[in-house]
Amino acid sequence: MKHICLLFTLIPLMMGIGETRNPFRIDILYDNVPYDRRLINDWGFSCLVKYNGENILFDTGGNGKILLKNMQILGIDPKTVNMIFLSHSHGDHTGGLIEFLRVNHNLDVCLLKSFPERIKQEIRRVGARPIEIGNRPTKLREGIYSTGELGGWIKEQALVLNSPEGAIVITGCAHPGVVEIAKVAKEITGKKIFLLLGGFHLSGLSRSKITDIALALKKLGVIKVAPTHCSGEKARLIFKEIFGKNYIPTGLGARIRGDTL
Repeated sequence: MKHICLLFTLIPLMMGIGETRNPFRIDILYDNVPYDRRLINDWGFSCLVKYNGENILFDTGGNGKILLKNMQILGIDPKTVNMIFLSHSHGDHTGGLIEFLRVNHNLDVCLLKSFPERIKQEIRRVGARPIEIGNRPTKLREGIYSTGELGGWIKEQALVLNSPEGAIVITGCAHPGVVEIAKVAKEITGKKIFLLLGGFHLSGLSRSKITDIALALKKLGVIKVAPTHCSGEKARLIFKEIFGKNYIPTGLGARIRGDTL
């Protein structure tokens, strides 16, 4: 009987061998928030998302030369990217697109149907494949989703990863509202939100308003936050106060790995 009990004790340990907790990686390639001083700081946002065998370039910043230079400094080969995800059509998120596609065009570019037609034509002209997303949540790859088009005057989509520990949500500027985006992401995965990262668009808001937003996210079940880009310094400080050890400092050149959070 002792040997049987020992066997059942060992089985869970053996099952864990080789498993990776939350196997995702996010590298911030373009940002106006400084972090790695080797890189070229500029207004805009882009990050490389590695998940489930996919290398997704989320947004392309405002300048393709700066994006590609930062990737070179970080030792990231643009040709390893197999998908581009554009959150919205503003120039600080799409300005580097064509310059990047001249280096690597053999990929899908996921963008909203409402994007200007000229952007879609430019994508086709260099040989890439535009994938147009409507106003419903859309599965892009296994475990990888778009929220679909959200917002009114400024339309935007966010990227959602259905990771083992909960949803990973990446926002460009969160123009439709970061709380609204988090709610949609939670509905898509049916899980709590393990990490919410990106631009939260909170610059210029009062301390009380930012505090309300941070508390609403916490009430919604968001565990970890990493605000950057258009979130604003005041918001970053408030989020750090409210989320404590679950606040993730980030900025240009930061690398966030799921298995170390």
